[in-house]
Amino acid sequence: MISQDILVVGGGLAGLAAALSCDPNLKVAVVSKVHPLRSHSVAAQGGINAALGNSPDGRDDSWERHAFDTIKGSDYLADQDIAELMCQKAVSAIYELEYLGVPFSRFPGGVIAQRPFGGAGFPRTCYAADRTGLVILHTLFEQSIRKQVKFFNEWLVTKLIVKDGKCLGVVVYDLATGQIVPVRARAVIFTTGGYGRVYSRTTNAYINHGSGIGIAYKAGVPLRDMEFVQFHPTSLFGKNILITEGARGEGGYLVNNKGKRFLEDYAPSAMELAPRDIVARSIQTEIDKGNGFDNQYIHLDLRHIGEEKIKKRLPGIREICINFAAIDPVDTPIPIQPAQHYSMGGIDVNAKCASLVEGFFAAGECACVGVHGANRLGGNSLLDTVVFGKISGEEASIYVKGSEETNNSEKFLLEEALEVKARIEEWEKRSSGVRVHRLLEELKVVMSENVGIFRKKKDLTEALEKISELKEDYKRVYLYGKCLRYSQELVNILEFDSMLDLAEVITLGALKREETRGSHYRLDFKERNDENWLKHTLVTCKEGKPQISYSGVNISKYKPEERKY
Repeated sequence: MISQDILVVGGGLAGLAAALSCDPNLKVAVVSKVHPLRSHSVAAQGGINAALGNSPDGRDDSWERHAFDTIKGSDYLADQDIAELMCQKAVSAIYELEYLGVPFSRFPGGVIAQRPFGGAGFPRTCYAADRTGLVILHTLFEQSIRKQVKFFNEWLVTKLIVKDGKCLGVVVYDLATGQIVPVRARAVIFTTGGYGRVYSRTTNAYINHGSGIGIAYKAGVPLRDMEFVQFHPTSLFGKNILITEGARGEGGYLVNNKGKRFLEDYAPSAMELAPRDIVARSIQTEIDKGNGFDNQYIHLDLRHIGEEKIKKRLPGIREICINFAAIDPVDTPIPIQPAQHYSMGGIDVNAKCASLVEGFFAAGECACVGVHGANRLGGNSLLDTVVFGKISGEEASIYVKGSEETNNSEKFLLEEALEVKARIEEWEKRSSGVRVHRLLEELKVVMSENVGIFRKKKDLTEALEKISELKEDYKRVYLYGKCLRYSQELVNILEFDSMLDLAEVITLGALKREETRGSHYRLDFKERNDENWLKHTLVTCKEGKPQISYSGVNISKYKPEERKY
């Protein structure tokens, strides 16, 4: 049996930041469903926030102003002490990335370049053209190789093993061999990313099924604020590939079929650089009013920016448009529509990234540490991964060094692995039933149509009923292909269990929260209700069913007020 002191599950930015910050004297390994350089972190384009004050318009910026923008952007659901912690650590995090070798774009004179992003009072988004996530991930992966971090690539975690409130390890499916393998660990850090593929229109990679969040939920770890789903305003129409907020940060216009920059009707001060929830709703409202093109999309116009600036600042976006839409943004507007993009909610953890389960930590998009509240600001997700990824590795190391090793866990882990094997054998034995890909397509449609940008009781109730039906159908799935090596069908069957749970938790939280806040917009409750709903939603799995409770929001110096931009 493989044994580690610390096991990091997920090879994206949060996972690599965690692995690099673990005590070098401990035995540390990273388990990743794909090669780390194929992690979805590479898709982050626009940048990472920090109050460096390098822009001529940003000289007066500070971490306090960054924290206020983050809290206001969250519609005051962010835990203010945690938001302040992240923003305080942002500047040193950027300089550490620079030291490690991240090739940030530069202003004349050599300082790190910064661009404006939505909801920010100053240009504080550091960037590497429009490939920021990619270059940070490559840099951290190179550093991981230099420090000889152990990687188990193409291993899918299927189960988190918890006994008597303590994490003992995981069970994995080794895609290359088809084997089910128990892995013992004194501490486990989940950095498994988001769940975008629960929706049909998403900017997320096909690997983003959210099973890490679902596995933790099944093991009894609470999930927090899962009803808050971010829809990015600008994805390429028809493909839903992300078109970075940096395109608007560089001066791009959003234009309807009348040629009007319609954001003046929704956010007259901020215009295209209002927070994402406001811009996404504004775009969808214009489309619904008949002001879109073909009633499906609007235009993101970069032509006035000029060819030189587009080629220098947005080369990746230009490539995407040429290769996937057969247009050049230098001379043609980009057709865009909102698409699911990010999860503000996730595994409930504290400022040390620790969960209620002893020895189990989480960081990055799969976690909810409390910084994003009801709406994340662009540029804060990459910051979240590197700041809290690092904290999770440090805190897991402290935990391992201060705890005694569990000696009787091997037998229990083997039994849990056998249980997973038995489930797979049952799917193999069946010669008929339901194919999982059909259920997956049904779930995506339900979530997109009923639990999207605009929500109401009737739609949410219908969605819960349909999810319940899909759970019954899932009991009849079978494995058509009997070879278990690199079986994508088996991956989908294993992960679909988690996807159903996540869809249920998202929808149930949205149904119960009778207000509009941030990304959660109820057509039947259009106002924010601080008296009754200034609180976090917590959902725990008990006897296979979701149990909802609520907890308070940490308010420090910023009293909730109406959001205006």
